[in-house]
Amino acid sequence: MEQILSLRPFVPAKDFALSKRYYQTLGFTLTGEDDKVAFLKLGDFSFILQDFYVKEFAENFMMQVLVRNLDSWWQRVDAAKLVAEYGVREPRAPKIQPWGMKVGFLIDPTGVLWHIAEAKF
Repeated sequence: MEQILSLRPFVPAKDFALSKRYYQTLGFTLTGEDDKVAFLKLGDFSFILQDFYVKEFAENFMMQVLVRNLDSWWQRVDAAKLVAEYGVREPRAPKIQPWGMKVGFLIDPTGVLWHIAEAKF
């Protein structure tokens, strides 16, 4: 079987330019774009931001990022001043969830929910 080299979701954007800036503020690097998609990368991982919006789809779209040290990573979120800069909902600071993982939550300008979770391994 052929090895998978990458697995990248297409994340919807209601305001494409605003969403690109939002993710760059969080530390993602814009590695390429055209008028309908933008390639965003952080370390070895990336996703494709698309200039596409359907409210019901966007508000049910979720991403999970696993990190080794969530408190350290969350400093990036706090420093970004996301509510003031982007008018998004207040990020929910990391805490242990009922299922046992430590998770913080972000909702991007489109309504996409991001779970930033601490890996247990």
